[in-house]
Amino acid sequence: MGRRFVSPRPPTPTLPRKGGGDEKAAQKRDPMNRVTTNRDCDLPSAVERFLKHLRVEKNASPLTLKSYGEDLAALSQYLSAAYAGTPPSPDRVTTLDLRGYLSELHAREYSKSTISRRLASLRSFFRFGAREGWADSNPAKPLRNPRRQRKLPHFLSTDELEKLLEAPPRHEPMGLRDRAILETMYTAGLRVSEVVALDDTDLDYAGNLIRIRGKGKRERMGPLGSFARRALEQWLAKRTLHASQTERPVFVNKFGKRLTTRSVGRMLEKYLKLTGLDRRTTPHTLRHSFATHLLDRGADIRSVQELLGHKSLTTTQIYTHVTTSKLREVYEAAHPHARRT
Repeated sequence: MGRRFVSPRPPTPTLPRKGGGDEKAAQKRDPMNRVTTNRDCDLPSAVERFLKHLRVEKNASPLTLKSYGEDLAALSQYLSAAYAGTPPSPDRVTTLDLRGYLSELHAREYSKSTISRRLASLRSFFRFGAREGWADSNPAKPLRNPRRQRKLPHFLSTDELEKLLEAPPRHEPMGLRDRAILETMYTAGLRVSEVVALDDTDLDYAGNLIRIRGKGKRERMGPLGSFARRALEQWLAKRTLHASQTERPVFVNKFGKRLTTRSVGRMLEKYLKLTGLDRRTTPHTLRHSFATHLLDRGADIRSVQELLGHKSLTTTQIYTHVTTSKLREVYEAAHPHARRT
């Protein structure tokens, strides 16, 4: 039996302001001095304007647009149910409405990270609306993110990683491709979206470097280790591109078209079953393992931050917690008062 949720009360009508009434109060001027009326913009239209703004002005990636679109579609669906099938216009959405929406997310046991991301989407959406004139204020601004429990990242030991990297068959073209994908992700700490976006022109064999297009259209250079380079050369010698490909993607499917992130996930699941490794392992685990192994072997955290492409050092510091055992070994071996009698 599904849970029942109490819908928030519809907002009370706004009384006319003195000296002009509702019609004048609802009018604002945009930066080009054109009069806009916030009430002529329903929620679906406002969402469409916002996504166009992200795509055209912010140059947002397709994945970012997809995430924002899904978050705002979920809000629209909730408000439609709360307001008898028709969601209110953006200027009528209140903080109380959004609190009800967040309560439903909590009741459905969404993760705290998902709730925080959706709340960030709402803040951006209504901030844009206030700037454009179809929202009077930002009702999401007073809402606080849920307190997140920092989970330690799951990573593979060096022995487990070697077992995974040896799993793809060397005598099959797809096996060579899979090994090259795993080696490349581990050699440079790539996200799965970054590895499928690689083109031939991103590989610098002379400098043993990889050009990586990361989040927010930011580019960075990553190392191309000898194992990954050898695996790439073996795969590219067997790769066949589809005639319709205008680019030259490094990793393609059996039809010669660019590989998708989901395909990489399915590929990894196959080798996890084959090797009996922890089923919690995901493509991102290779990135976690890359950072953890570097810190375990003495790399400084600033260098790891640059290699991972993190904007903030705080994001990278989570990996310092999983290297505690190594630090304890160093401490007990080096500090005179740490030695046990």
